Amino acid sequence: MASSRSTDPETLASLRLIRSEGIGPVTYHGLVARFGSASKALAALPDLSKQSKRKKPFHAISQEQIEQELHQLEKVGGTLVGMNEAHYPKNLAETSDAPPFLTVLGNVGHLSRPAVAIVGARNASLNGKKIAHQLAQDLTAAGYTVWSGLARGIDTAAHSGAVARSTVAVLAGGADVLYPRENADLYERIKANGAVVSEMPPGTEPQAAYFPRRNRIISGASAGVIIVEGTPKSGSLITARFALDQGREVFAVPGSPLDPRAQGPNGLIRDGAVLVRSANDVLEELERGSENLFSTKDSVSDDTQHIEKIDEKDDETLRSEILSEISTTPVTVDELRRQCQVSAPMIAATLLDLELAGLIERLPGNRVTAVRNT
Repeated sequence: MASSRSTDPETLASLRLIRSEGIGPVTYHGLVARFGSASKALAALPDLSKQSKRKKPFHAISQEQIEQELHQLEKVGGTLVGMNEAHYPKNLAETSDAPPFLTVLGNVGHLSRPAVAIVGARNASLNGKKIAHQLAQDLTAAGYTVWSGLARGIDTAAHSGAVARSTVAVLAGGADVLYPRENADLYERIKANGAVVSEMPPGTEPQAAYFPRRNRIISGASAGVIIVEGTPKSGSLITARFALDQGREVFAVPGSPLDPRAQGPNGLIRDGAVLVRSANDVLEELERGSENLFSTKDSVSDDTQHIEKIDEKDDETLRSEILSEISTTPVTVDELRRQCQVSAPMIAATLLDLELAGLIERLPGNRVTAVRNT
């Protein structure tokens, strides 16, 4: 599939745009919406760079570099899955910062199955790993695919429990770059029986900044996220926050108050997460949640209509209002939209203008922050 794509001009343009310096998924989607296609947005980048006050101007990579990426993907036996394709995870496609493309090693069919994420502490307890393993076995037996991050501890246990039926590992680096090395055997089993996924080009080494981006893919692709052990500042709790921002259900396995690894899940339960004793708790809540989607459609529609009625602010007024509301402390776009009382398309367009002007910065989890003046 990778080689056939190299002859598609729009795919090449899309890859060039998302791989260009300074262009993240949200900016990518905004530019494509504004200009009508990736190729037109790519052609506009030089002028945007001249007009921008950004410290790092937009810089498009060459078509040759993209062709090399596709060649490397084909060489490692990978597949490129775009947002408009049937196998792209439907839940993930509905998030505002969905990767335009996923690189996949293994069977792409696992990406479009109903999904639940299981994440947790790297230094997990024996009981924590046992619980994660059992949850994964039972959830896959019920027809779900288990998504996780292939990290040590809970992630490893979850993949191990699910790999016989269906699991997807999301990596922070390239899909062909194994991390951690100790999971080499599990990595090969997942490639054979499930799928390994990344939004990064093949050969990309994992970096600290890439892990939050990986986490928002795990939560975004799933109907719900289960936290099994983790401190309040751990990566698994970051994933839980992404899940909440994305409207996903958050589940947590309780633990002893004397164990620091239980502080994260216990705190989530205190704040309203679903307490998990077994996979049945997860399955029942997900079934209930799908039923509630139909009963809440009217109220969501009413709220949208209310915002549309007062969506009459001119561009400059809204720009000033947004800049007065944000600081160097990150805030979600949804919070800004509610505060400014405008529609989602209008807030998205204005934020894109502010980003192009170098006044705001995008962060994972559909958050923005003001650019520091130095």
